[in-house]
Amino acid sequence: MSRPRITVRMPADLHVFLAANRRGEATEVVTDGSSSLGHVVESMGVPLTEVGRLVVDGREVPAAHVPADGEDVRVHAVERPQAVPGAPLRFLLDVHLGTLARRLRLLGVDAAYENEDIGDPALAARSAAERRVILSRDRGLLRRREIWAGGYVYSDRPEDQLRDVLNRFAPPLAPWTRCVACNGPLTAADKQAVRDRLRHGTRATYDVFAQCAQCGRVYWKGAHHARLEAVVAEALRGVKGSVGRPPSV
Repeated sequence: MSRPRITVRMPADLHVFLAANRRGEATEVVTDGSSSLGHVVESMGVPLTEVGRLVVDGREVPAAHVPADGEDVRVHAVERPQAVPGAPLRFLLDVHLGTLARRLRLLGVDAAYENEDIGDPALAARSAAERRVILSRDRGLLRRREIWAGGYVYSDRPEDQLRDVLNRFAPPLAPWTRCVACNGPLTAADKQAVRDRLRHGTRATYDVFAQCAQCGRVYWKGAHHARLEAVVAEALRGVKGSVGRPPSV
């Protein structure tokens, strides 16, 4: 018995995942007759985290649909902004995305980050346990069935990464309310209460501080603040979200 042959049409947004010979308007794929359409799409190199609607011969089908011979499949990229139902929107970033994690935290976005490579199984398990959206450039990690949800980070430039994540997931923003070191919440701090944590020059120059309730790190408007202000301003220019009032740091 011959195996089913189907026609698969991928949007240009997903061509980055395809082999060069499959980046045309349509490509013929031979299936085994029992694998789901989701499996077929992943076998072509596209993580299902990046896939939106699947349309077969004009009708929408689930990823579990088993393709039949002659079917015409149109794959759609995930819609933006992407809704992630079932849990508060929060993220988990792999070891390669430290700068992106810090910038998300700077904007008040809950972004857990592993600064050591704990392995894909452990990351996937944490995603499921804490209901966090995994952000990664590792396609293999995003294909793991146990993850809660995921998103591929398309660029290797932190500026583009941040813009893409904010555009895709539209998280509520509250700049200056989260510790960039540990992800904990920041609260306004009395200068005398944190005096022992400050160098003499800082004590003499600054009067307004914030402190992380989780790790105790102290923040103030130091020499690096203008650069961070620019990152925040750029993010807010392109995003409509709820913006909280920050403690003065």
